[in-house]
Amino acid sequence: MKIEGKTVVVTGAASGIGRALARRFKAEGAAGLVLADLQEGPLAEVAAEVGGIAVVTDVAKEGDIQNLVRRAESEAGPIDVFCSNAGIARMGDADAPDADWAANWDIHVMAHVYAARAVIPGMVKRGGGYLVNTASAAGLLTHIYSATYSVTKHAAVAFAEYLSIAHGSQGIRVSVLCPQAVRTAMTAGREAGVASVDGMIEPEELAGSVIETMDREDFLILPHPQVLDYMRRKTADYDRWLGGMRRMRGKFEEV
Repeated sequence: MKIEGKTVVVTGAASGIGRALARRFKAEGAAGLVLADLQEGPLAEVAAEVGGIAVVTDVAKEGDIQNLVRRAESEAGPIDVFCSNAGIARMGDADAPDADWAANWDIHVMAHVYAARAVIPGMVKRGGGYLVNTASAAGLLTHIYSATYSVTKHAAVAFAEYLSIAHGSQGIRVSVLCPQAVRTAMTAGREAGVASVDGMIEPEELAGSVIETMDREDFLILPHPQVLDYMRRKTADYDRWLGGMRRMRGKFEEV
């Protein structure tokens, strides 16, 4: 899919990956941009920069996403592309508070579910549309220090797979974005962490990868192409892969 002439919604658009996507979609000729975030001030600034519509939205609330879709359709037109991008970095192990598990689940999984419920029926009636769901390389591999993050990002990938299987024949294209480290506020102070072993990329580079992948309509968006090799090693010999991940965890704990 080409972005030129399309109406695009981006959540988590006030900073980081979402802001970079909004800027790149504008450069690609999007006809309408509707941007959502909880950070009202920064969101308004990005919307003004790209000539978009700002809608303050809590993606963990289905009513907020329904309102976002209504606003987008009434003020910008039928939605061609919905980028469900918002995320958090609330790390934790099995003993993390239930509230942290719930926050990860609501934002990393249910936000995608709410978006799909809100936009797929209209897209199907119009004969097509595109969903870009942000997950993480941790959703294909795992995060060696966070169960809360890994489990919910795995679920995000699984839901995107389901959407592609269930609605691909109806003209709905689905891609899932699975980067490693990207230089954003979320990764500040973690520049030497395990996620950056293959280098920390800028959000603008990631946005370019999104455009290239959408052109091909491929499912996986991998700004760090090494992730595909890691996936192949994982599925070729799971026990060996787990052993390697344990060694990596020990190595980074020593640092």
